[in-house]
Formats: sequence, structure tokens, C-alpha cells
Amino acid sequence: MNVLKVVVVFLAVDAICGCDHGQSTALFATNSPVSVATNIAAPIELLESATALGMEFKLIPAGTFTMGAGVVAHDVTLTQPFKMGVHEVTQAQYENVMCVNPSYIKAANNPVENVSWEDAGEFCRRLSELPAEKAAGNVYRLPTEAEWEYACRAGTTTHYSFVDADLVFGHYAWFTENSGLKAHPVGSKKPNPWGLYDMHGNVWEWCQDWHDNYPSGALIDPKGPVSGSTRVYRGGGWFSPNVYCWSAYRKRGLPSFRDDYDGSGFRVCLSTSGN
Repeated sequence: MNVLKVVVVFLAVDAICGCDHGQSTALFATNSPVSVATNIAAPIELLESATALGMEFKLIPAGTFTMGAGVVAHDVTLTQPFKMGVHEVTQAQYENVMCVNPSYIKAANNPVENVSWEDAGEFCRRLSELPAEKAAGNVYRLPTEAEWEYACRAGTTTHYSFVDADLVFGHYAWFTENSGLKAHPVGSKKPNPWGLYDMHGNVWEWCQDWHDNYPSGALIDPKGPVSGSTRVYRGGGWFSPNVYCWSAYRKRGLPSFRDDYDGSGFRVCLSTSGN
């Protein structure tokens, strides 16, 4: 590809995305080949599909589990399998879709942070509108709180999705004792038994649901309250002690809240139209 073609491609992508040249740093993949003669990175395929952004998903099976702990523990049945993001959404992925990177410490493969629930929802909307995704009927969304905890537990019934937590917690999570008080690249710790990374620690993850006390009794495919003032986020962040990172721990924030103290981020689920 000669210089003129690279410039034309860059301008075309830039025009579609509406990014400012001085602000956007993720239009090119960090591991893209670089032309020695021009020192211009060859662009990845952008604004076409989630696959082009490097997003991966695991099919989570249907099943029943005990959600919550103690007096609020209750059985939940998810009747349909669903696809869950293997990783938290990265800064590069977020910027390629949203044309802005709100994170305080910029690093393309770190999870995006300082993101509100509203921001996360807008990302899902725009991702769903990409040409290839729209043609395939793919819809991206935040996981429900029940889906999130079910995927985090990955068939376990303990506080965390692994045993001997006191000994091995740092093998699975970035948290207050090993993070250096900052986020780290996604997937750099061990995954849970279902192949999902960073479900404990790194950044907190927004869920679909409004926050409220759990209803009593067993539930089937719960989607949370129909209204509320705050939204749920889960999983703990880089500044969280491990007791805030366990599978059942809940936090809440206004839909516009951005956590710049312990990192508010998210991962997405993939559905098809009508599901």
C-alpha cells in the first residue's frame, strides 16, 4: 500500500467515525505492521464488525445456580444459553467505536475505564449498528446481573470461581495488593473455568439492571427491577480488596456515574435479533 492509499483509507475511516486527529489514538491496532519507508501503520478493518475489533465471545450454557449469598441467596434459572465477552472491552475497542478514550491511564489493551452505564449502553448501540453486525442481526448489550454472576461463578458455589482463594487470588485477579493501583491488560491473569478473564478485579463491570433488593423466591430469566435510580456494577477493580471481588458482591451507581477511583468498565453480551 503506498502512502497515498494509506492516507485515503485513514481519511475515509476518520470521516465515518468523526474522530479528531489529535485525540484518537486507537484507529490503528497496536500490533499492526508498519511500513519502514513511510512509518505509517497499516490500518485494521474498522467500523465493519466486532470481529475486526478483536472481540471474542464464549457460549455460556443454560442452567440453574444460587445467586447472592446468606439470607438473600436464591435460585435463578437461565433458560437460554448466551454469548459473553471473553474480555472486558479494551480502550482500543472502545475508541474505535466511540471516537474517544475516557481512561485516565491510556493503554490500548487495558480495559476502558472511567465509563458510565450510559456510555456502555451507547457503545453497545453503536457496535450493533456496524454494517456486518446489522446485516447478521447481531445485537450487543450489557449482561443482566444474573447472567454476570452466573458467568462469573462458572459452575462454582464458593466466593470465587477457584479454590484456595487466599493462596491463588493474585493468579486470577488484579486487585489492591498486586495492581499497583492501576488497570492492566485484559487477559493477563488466569481465566475462570468457563474461559472468561478478569471477572474478578481489574475494573468494575456495569450490568443491565436497575439496583434494588433481591426479590424472594426462585427466579427464571430475571432482568431486574423495571425502574430505579441506580444501576448495578460487579466484580471489583484494581483498588478493591479481594472481599469486594467475590462473585456475589454488588455495587451501584447513577447511570451517569464514572468511577475514576477504582475503574468502571464493562464487557458485552452478543444476542441475535429477537432474543
